Amino acid sequence: MTKRHVSLPADAEAGLRAFIDEVDERLASEESTCDVVQDVLDDLFANRDAYERWQAGDPVSPAARVRLQGYDPCNATLESEYYAEKDEETYERSKHLQWLWRQFDATPMADNVDFALRFRAMLANHLFAEAGENLRIFKGVTFSYGHNISVGDNTVIHDDVHLDDRGELTIGSRCSLSDGVHVYSHDHDVVDQTEVRNFHTRIEDDARVTYDAMVRAGCVVGENSVVGARAVVQGDVPAHHVAVGMPARSVKVKPGYEDEAEPVGDGRLENRQDEREIPYELPDDLDRFDEFGRHVGDVVTPHREP
Repeated sequence: MTKRHVSLPADAEAGLRAFIDEVDERLASEESTCDVVQDVLDDLFANRDAYERWQAGDPVSPAARVRLQGYDPCNATLESEYYAEKDEETYERSKHLQWLWRQFDATPMADNVDFALRFRAMLANHLFAEAGENLRIFKGVTFSYGHNISVGDNTVIHDDVHLDDRGELTIGSRCSLSDGVHVYSHDHDVVDQTEVRNFHTRIEDDARVTYDAMVRAGCVVGENSVVGARAVVQGDVPAHHVAVGMPARSVKVKPGYEDEAEPVGDGRLENRQDEREIPYELPDDLDRFDEFGRHVGDVVTPHREP
C-alpha cells in the first residue's frame, strides 16, 4: 500500500523527541522502573500537582487516592501476574513497562500517530526480547508479558492486536498483523482448563495475518504467506500460500510463487504443535489458586442431565 510521508511542525517534533529521549534514558538507567513509570504517568495524565499535594499530606478523596496510587505499577495487578509458570524476576520489570504501555494508550496522546508509534517503539526496545528497526505498533496492542516477544525490522502491528507470549512468540521482518488479530502461544487442556501448555509460535518474514484472524499456539505462519480475514489457523501455513476459513486451509499459492511453494494436497494445514512445546516446572512451594473455586486435585467430570 502506498502511503505519503507526514511530518510534524518543528516545535512539536522537538518537544516529542525530548520527551521520548528522556523516558528512554531513564528506563535504561539504574533508576527504579516503578518510579519512572509513575513520574511519566503523573505528567501524561496532568496529575503532577495533585500527586505532590497528596504526598505533602493534603487530604484527597478515596477515588483520587486510588487514581494517584494507580500510576505506580507496584500498586496494580495484571492478569498475567497470576500465571504460575512465569519467571518472577523477569516479569517484575516487564509488568512495570506493560503498565506504562497500557496506561499510555488511555491518554489522548495515544491518538497522535507519529508520537505514539515512536513512543511504543521505544518501550518495545526495553520490553521485548527483540524489537527491530522501524517497528510500527498501533493503539490497543496487548500481550501477556512482553519479554517473550521478538519482532524483526519494518513490521507493522495494527490496532487491537493481542500477542500472547505466555510461551514464546517470534514475528519476522516486514510482517503485517491487521486489526483485531490474536496470536497465541499457550493452550488449555480440554478436560482441565487450569492445565496450561506453552509453545513457540512463529510468523515468518513477509507474512500477512489479516483482519480478526487467530493463530493457534505452536503454529507457524510461513514466509510470504497470507492468512485471510477471520481465519482460524490450527496448523502450519506453508510459505507463499493463502489460507482462509475456520479452520484455515490453503486455497491457493500467491501468484508468481508457484515454483517456490510446496504443494498442499487437499489444503489441510499440518499441525506440528507438539514439536514446539516449551516445558516448564512449577515450584514446589507454589500457593495454588483455582479461579473456578475447585480444590486442587479435583477431577473435572462432564455434566450430564439426569
